[in-house]
Amino acid sequence: MLELFATAAAAAGYVFPNDLHVHWSLMIVLYPYITGIVAGAFIVSSLYHVFHIRVLRPLARFSLLFAFAFLVCATVPLLLHLGQPGRAMSMFLTPNPTSAMAGFGYFYAAYGMVLVLEIFFIYRPILVARQQASRGIKRLFYQVLSMASDNLSPEALALDRKLVSFLAGLGIPMACVLHGYVGFIFGGVKANPLWATPLMPVIFLLSACVSGIAGVILAYFVLMKLAGREVDMSCLRTSLKFLWGFFILDFTFEMLEVFSHGYMATSHWHTLHSLLWGPLFNSYWIWQVMVLSVVPLLLLAYLNLGQPGDRMVRLVAPAASLMILAQVLLMRWNVVIGGQLMSKSGRGSVFFQPGWLEREGILLSLVVMVLPLVVLYWLGKIFPFWQEDKPAAIEFESGKDKVRIA
Repeated sequence: MLELFATAAAAAGYVFPNDLHVHWSLMIVLYPYITGIVAGAFIVSSLYHVFHIRVLRPLARFSLLFAFAFLVCATVPLLLHLGQPGRAMSMFLTPNPTSAMAGFGYFYAAYGMVLVLEIFFIYRPILVARQQASRGIKRLFYQVLSMASDNLSPEALALDRKLVSFLAGLGIPMACVLHGYVGFIFGGVKANPLWATPLMPVIFLLSACVSGIAGVILAYFVLMKLAGREVDMSCLRTSLKFLWGFFILDFTFEMLEVFSHGYMATSHWHTLHSLLWGPLFNSYWIWQVMVLSVVPLLLLAYLNLGQPGDRMVRLVAPAASLMILAQVLLMRWNVVIGGQLMSKSGRGSVFFQPGWLEREGILLSLVVMVLPLVVLYWLGKIFPFWQEDKPAAIEFESGKDKVRIA
């Protein structure tokens, strides 16, 4: 009884009893956020491997591993949210092609296979070199990773490059489908006026591109500083141009969605107006729009149009990237949580405050966000992040050709 009164105190206006609880909480906020970073980071790699933007070469390998680290952890929020996570395999064992939610299993598995194969073909020469320099279990480990192929002839390496380009090209639409589908899930909920819009898949996809590029830039900065290396300024400036372009599109579509609701003034607009200027006023208008959208847009405009020096770029670029990452996370919050704060009565709303030690609380959410970084750390032990990081020079026989990797 006391719990009921405590929950009711967090509501304003006339609210139906079944609207008092927010069922999709922080884990469902993190799920599209993590998958979005996967799609955006993969695009950075594809800009080099498919569109041959050579200046992005320093980030080509790292962005691919960055995407894979977050892909590995993409299902963790969903499994933590499910009351019976053991039933997750049912979507594979009893497939339902007409289910949009079950579609995630198919897209996730197919995209994961493409990403793994691309990584293996890119790193195969290095894996072969490490295989030849190792003994015992370690040698067997690298032999498995190199797919038991030690052929490094020019013809074999040329075939690897063709396969990488093909897989990268194939992965672009798959990455778009992987995250556009998340927006499709929310856009298909016709009973919720905040979600039911055709722009939702486009907004989710553009914000995914933005968060992935910003995440790669920020991680690149941090790792370069920790390693005591110099940042490639040509690569950085080009990355910032793509980040600025995608963020302009993303912010434009986000505003178009709200303005279209207001201009059409449908029967749901009164409820949406009460939500956006009520429980979501601070998180949406103040933080998401003014602080974390307008300010980074101005900073990126200065970096791309103002021709600042390298020192200023090194100071402003990571700050702008961090703000954009926070903006996308807050956008996920306002969509997922905000869409559940409206009562079906149309005359009331609920206020949601997550706890720290709950099953889907803040503490566990922080652990989930750190987990991909842990995976990325261990990936770096096997696959060198940067193009200049190569194994020690060795010579070995590969078929009839003697190959030296230095």
